[in-house]
Amino acid sequence: MRTMLLLMVLLGVVSTAWGGGIGNAVEVRIRSDNGNEIPFHPVPAQAPNRKFYAEATKGDNYGIVVRNRLNRRVGIVIAVDGRNIISGKKSWLRNDERMYILEPFGVGEVKGWRTGDDRINRFYFTTAADSYAAAFNDESAMGVIAVAVYPEVQRYEEPEEMCRGASMSPLPAPKTAKRVLAYDRSSESAGTGYGREEYSPVRTVEFEPESAAIENVYVKYEWRETLCRKGIIACRGSLPPNRMWDDDGYAPPPPTRN
Repeated sequence: MRTMLLLMVLLGVVSTAWGGGIGNAVEVRIRSDNGNEIPFHPVPAQAPNRKFYAEATKGDNYGIVVRNRLNRRVGIVIAVDGRNIISGKKSWLRNDERMYILEPFGVGEVKGWRTGDDRINRFYFTTAADSYAAAFNDESAMGVIAVAVYPEVQRYEEPEEMCRGASMSPLPAPKTAKRVLAYDRSSESAGTGYGREEYSPVRTVEFEPESAAIENVYVKYEWRETLCRKGIIACRGSLPPNRMWDDDGYAPPPPTRN
């Protein structure tokens, strides 16, 4: 039996080129409201997982842009800081969680926590203490944007007529999950807040996801100073100084002779 899902008509198709998008079954990008895409820095991971670091700018509103590269519909479970962005509950990226639907080769963007059939509250980068997840005393996956991809089960029956264009959608509430211990809060950590309300309508469709995700994409976003300290990006002071470039001082006195 197929599961009834909410189908969100995405807020717009992204017109930029997709050569640098991350992922195989889907391509994922993080885009701020000023139109800039956040660069990704890959981390070794075993398939079907793909892991990346990204730089967060405090206070920026952002959206998660996803493109389906398959010729079939896919269900997308998205968790931010470990919370399902539709239900708000702790996510384990399972196929029985609320999810969005992408049409074959569809492109769309999700910009916030779903709060109703026609409303979201925006994502924005903030401190861990100010994040949506921390409000539930859950920092077990702070600073991680996770996308799990579930292709639709293919059957030999005549397919129902599908909508055109880009779209994405939510599954029924998950079963009660085991609790895990959260690590101590840190003001240095980045998190995602529960921002301003915006209009974003949804509608109901049928969708049956496969039992296993075909791909999981994880983006660990951090402040620039954290990425510098970890050596993920090259920053001034994080590399040995260049003797022909970095010394802007005057000639010092000669060393004392013994």
